[in-house]
Amino acid sequence: MKKVSILGSTGSIGESTLAVIRENLEQYQVHSLVANSNLDAMYRQCLEFVPEYVLMRDTAAAQTLKALLLEARVETQVLCGDADLEALMGSSEIDYVMSAIVGAAGLKPTMAAVESGKRILLANKESLVIAGELFMSAVQQYGCELLPIDSEHNAIYQCLPISAGNPVEPIRRILLTASGGPFRRFTADELEAVTPAQALKHPNWDMGPKITIDSASLMNKGLELIEACWLFNVSPDVVDVHIHPQSIIHSMVEYVDGSILAQMGSPDMRTPIAYGLGWPDRIESGVPSLDLFAMADLTFEKPDMERFPCLALAAQVFKRGGTAPTLLNAANEVAVGLFLENRIRFTEIPSVIDYVLDRIMVEPVESIEHIMEQDRNARIVASQYSTRRAV
Repeated sequence: MKKVSILGSTGSIGESTLAVIRENLEQYQVHSLVANSNLDAMYRQCLEFVPEYVLMRDTAAAQTLKALLLEARVETQVLCGDADLEALMGSSEIDYVMSAIVGAAGLKPTMAAVESGKRILLANKESLVIAGELFMSAVQQYGCELLPIDSEHNAIYQCLPISAGNPVEPIRRILLTASGGPFRRFTADELEAVTPAQALKHPNWDMGPKITIDSASLMNKGLELIEACWLFNVSPDVVDVHIHPQSIIHSMVEYVDGSILAQMGSPDMRTPIAYGLGWPDRIESGVPSLDLFAMADLTFEKPDMERFPCLALAAQVFKRGGTAPTLLNAANEVAVGLFLENRIRFTEIPSVIDYVLDRIMVEPVESIEHIMEQDRNARIVASQYSTRRAV
């Protein structure tokens, strides 16, 4: 029986992870659940899975949850705060950690889990984007198992007979697929008028608002390009992004002999989650079989870097190195928030990133604390963009 901790249990990845565990209760036990402030969802999860620990990062939510569980006679210990979270990730009782907190906030607890030598199911791509060198060094140093959960990187992992971070066999390309989001056919003028409501309607995937907006701008694919470079020890020149609107082929690997291996499946995150939990074995995911006869044609397009510059920005920033990816990620997180608040246009998201990169010097990475300091600085500068624009 493997004990699982889920960082971000009330989000879409967290809920999907619990769905896979529900299919395999004879193999997995929920040890702990972590969320920010979604009280209703966490209370429901506690009633069903009765974890040993639950942590709410929001103090008021933690206090309310504690009272609710006491009234319901659920013997789950309620924790709160970052110190408790990092201590929890160091617990020897935990076997697997699903890292699904969105954004830079997931870095420190995920690193604490890495340093405890656990199996990490990595859905928090930002950990690699902002701290790739330190993160992968820690994975090697502490001997933890790193299984990528993003559907694209999970597909690449399945197509490469290696472990993440180790030198790959002779390959020609990694073909990273992208749905293209809801605006791939929009003109430049139409993109100028995009509303948050439009951008939040992803054609294939059910995700949280931040990732959905990133998918619409192709920044999500830019972050995934950086993630792929760290996971598979390749340069951005080896990674080709292919727009694949059907989201059936999740990614491909081309070898030097011309062979291309692809991983296919329905656009359902339970599949890569089940792979990460069960590896090296296969377990039930609850996902129905893909009906090949019912599928429409599978098509591929080149991404338009002029209409969607975030993808090119990410590749440039990775090559620049140092704290540049940290600045990119922080600026993008702020820009997405500004767009959702109708304070900037959709097409200004890359402008916010350029604004930050032009104003903060890129430095060699020294430590996690240094990265988080640069992250904070970038957020301050990025938040000034809309104020400057309004003057």
